[in-house]
Amino acid sequence: MEERRESSTGPTKSKPGRAASPIPLSQVSASAEKRLATGIGELDRVLGGGLVPGSAVLLGGAPGIGKSTLTSMALANLSDAGEKVLYVSAEESAQQIRLRAQRLGGGALDVPVLAETDLGTIVATIQQERPSVCVIDSVQTLHADGLNGAPGSVGQVREVAGALMRAAKSQSTAVVLVGHITKEGDLAGPRVLEHLVDCVLLFEGERERTYRTLRAMKNRFGSTAEAGVFEMSEGGLVEVLDASARFVAEAKRAPGSVVLCAMEGSRPLLVEFQALVSPSELTQPRRIANGIDRNRLALVLAVLTRHGGIALGAADVFLNVVGGVRVDEPGADLAVAIAVAAAAKGVIPGNGTTPVACFGELGLTGEVRSVGHPDRRLAEASKFGLQPVLAPPGAGGDAREVASLRDALAAVIASGEDRLQAV
Repeated sequence: MEERRESSTGPTKSKPGRAASPIPLSQVSASAEKRLATGIGELDRVLGGGLVPGSAVLLGGAPGIGKSTLTSMALANLSDAGEKVLYVSAEESAQQIRLRAQRLGGGALDVPVLAETDLGTIVATIQQERPSVCVIDSVQTLHADGLNGAPGSVGQVREVAGALMRAAKSQSTAVVLVGHITKEGDLAGPRVLEHLVDCVLLFEGERERTYRTLRAMKNRFGSTAEAGVFEMSEGGLVEVLDASARFVAEAKRAPGSVVLCAMEGSRPLLVEFQALVSPSELTQPRRIANGIDRNRLALVLAVLTRHGGIALGAADVFLNVVGGVRVDEPGADLAVAIAVAAAAKGVIPGNGTTPVACFGELGLTGEVRSVGHPDRRLAEASKFGLQPVLAPPGAGGDAREVASLRDALAAVIASGEDRLQAV
């Protein structure tokens, strides 16, 4: 338990403040805030156009996912653009940071580095150097003197974040706090940390895969609906501008294979879903989901059993989003249902020459409900020759509209001309 190292003779009374004069919002300047472009298009788009001076951004992600690489690349670009930057590392030595900078190349070797864990020293350095952008890697490893508790404890993280934000705002410095996430995918540390900062970004992906997704969970200066896609290479992170082409390049007609027309913010994205259904030897069959929420999978399986006539009670169900990306939108329900149903029946869905593409949310009564931006989803599918696309009523265009799960299964499962024998 953390406590201040100070004595007290009794309760203290706060001093009376001086009244301020409120002003109408109509008198507040409506000019847009200045943005500091990081030179990484995918990052700037998720931020809403770049970093805002004096703002605090929390960047979370699993160890080894590429958080330090992303921030190092951003600082190098900002430095090349003439901005004063500072990289504070509490986890790596200056020698280790240099090795990464050599791998990244460019201006990464010119970024000033401070290897320090003491909060007071870091704050004093920020006040002295007055950088435009400062990265703290990571906030859970800093220690504040005058407060008991190990680095990363609730009190320490709260004090560290508060002090850094005060220093940053007083100097109009945009500060990026790098943080860890738990096994459950939540940001480690007290929830108050997420409330303190202006923007919360999550860097997701699997270390064994090359693709990474950057999402905004909170953004006071932009939308939380945007997402950026990156690919990890030997020379650092590379922006993936043609994500759909990457994710469906190897998609083919096979039992349990379906292409989802998804939306990542304002960007349409095609991703392949693959399902495998096999008899279970366990009392409680397994439900394994990779790339979507397990609770969402359980809901879709319940609807599929009740309204689709697919018995899954004695079967193990495995679902994978190809490429290691994570899909978190209701519009994926229909793709999950069709993939699992096709895998359970051993049928290649549809009778065309390309994989079946679809989107739509499933209601608990089995209806297919509309989702946002159907026109963009259909246009993206058409670009890659995926037609027709199963979609909710009202989607328009060249979509094959289905009102219910049974209609969807009848359209692609019953018409599947290839039936594979169980191996």
